[in-house]
Amino acid sequence: MICDKYMEPTKDVRSALGYLVLPVQWVSSLPGQLGVWAGESAMSHASLLEENNRLRLESLVLKQKVQQMISIRTENHQLRELLNTSEQLDDKILVAELIGVDPDPYTHHIILNKGQQHGVFVGQPILDSQGLMGQVIEVLPYTSRVLLVADNNHAIPVQVNRNGVRAIAVGSGKLDELILIYVPDTADIKVGDQLVSSGLGGRYPKGYPLGEISQVSHDPGEPFAIVKATPAASLDRSRHVLLVFSMGSQLPKTPLIVEPSQTEEAP
Repeated sequence: MICDKYMEPTKDVRSALGYLVLPVQWVSSLPGQLGVWAGESAMSHASLLEENNRLRLESLVLKQKVQQMISIRTENHQLRELLNTSEQLDDKILVAELIGVDPDPYTHHIILNKGQQHGVFVGQPILDSQGLMGQVIEVLPYTSRVLLVADNNHAIPVQVNRNGVRAIAVGSGKLDELILIYVPDTADIKVGDQLVSSGLGGRYPKGYPLGEISQVSHDPGEPFAIVKATPAASLDRSRHVLLVFSMGSQLPKTPLIVEPSQTEEAP
């Protein structure tokens, strides 16, 4: 130790001994380093699993919120269309929401969340952002039942918007089809013509869109043409509707319907 302290040559010897001792030091420290590395690896694995679970849960929550956003966006779009429609109407209107559908496959009835307490009355016209949907046939204090235009017991006086030709449109029992009954074979009606309510009978106000002519057939042996139309309203999709309080006519107290026998005689 005295030589190492006061003599220069011993420093070279100490340096050489350091190279010899280094592997021993590295081997002796290896177990400790392995322990530290194993602990850090275990902690990293556990933290990764925890973070992975957290991210998976956050992903599920975000997906659920996205689904809600899609539904809300669709509902807002429908309400915006209703608002645009209501601005074009001269009559007083009330927005209602569909809360039920009649399960009977032979009828087309819907239930609305507005009733007598909101001023709803039997025979009141119903429409969505595209066109006429039907009329109220039953009123309870807070709900009402609506007969859709596609029901085979429903009838409405209409006219062709292009030339004013009048007809009666009845439901076919299918949500995507209406039938025009007793149309003369020589009537000027073409595929693509727009049908609107004529206002006759005092049930529906004049000028509301009902549908578009989809088929015109002529049978040489029959006096009437076979005319079919597609409803303008989204009868199977609309969730929000407008109840119309007509200012221009006194509506009757009973709904306008046709007897089943009339529908059966239609071409």
